[in-house]
Amino acid sequence: MECMEGDFSTPSGRIALLASRFNELVVSRLIAGARDALLRHGVEDHDLTLVRVPGAFELPLTADRLAASGRYVAIIALGCVIRGDTAHFDYVAGGASNGLMQVSLTHRLPVGFGVLTVDTLEQALDRAGGKAGNKGADAALALSVELSLLQHGETGA
Repeated sequence: MECMEGDFSTPSGRIALLASRFNELVVSRLIAGARDALLRHGVEDHDLTLVRVPGAFELPLTADRLAASGRYVAIIALGCVIRGDTAHFDYVAGGASNGLMQVSLTHRLPVGFGVLTVDTLEQALDRAGGKAGNKGADAALALSVELSLLQHGETGA
């Protein structure tokens, strides 16, 4: 059975919005998009907790701590890594992505990936509520579908 965006029920339980402080202009818009998407789909504001870390590289460790606490049914990681002239981008983006996936698999907890990896600030702004939509909202909706599948036993597991 294929699950589409409208095929899920409201997630139940607390959700952590985990966001980097670096590139605040962009990340604040991702946070707003994720929060708005969740509220529009029935999640109560009191079930959302915003946790801030310095940058995208710090997301996995804090996600691991949040997951291990047992207080959250899901985490949405939000950040923005803009390519520069060095390999730093590759290490930060790759580390964040791989680390967050490991947290999800280790704790068997959905971790939404709303970390932008872009070449320019303009691309980032386009993806944080501009002409390319809001990837924070997209991450929240994808997480809602996954959480609904897991909470309602529709995965066959």
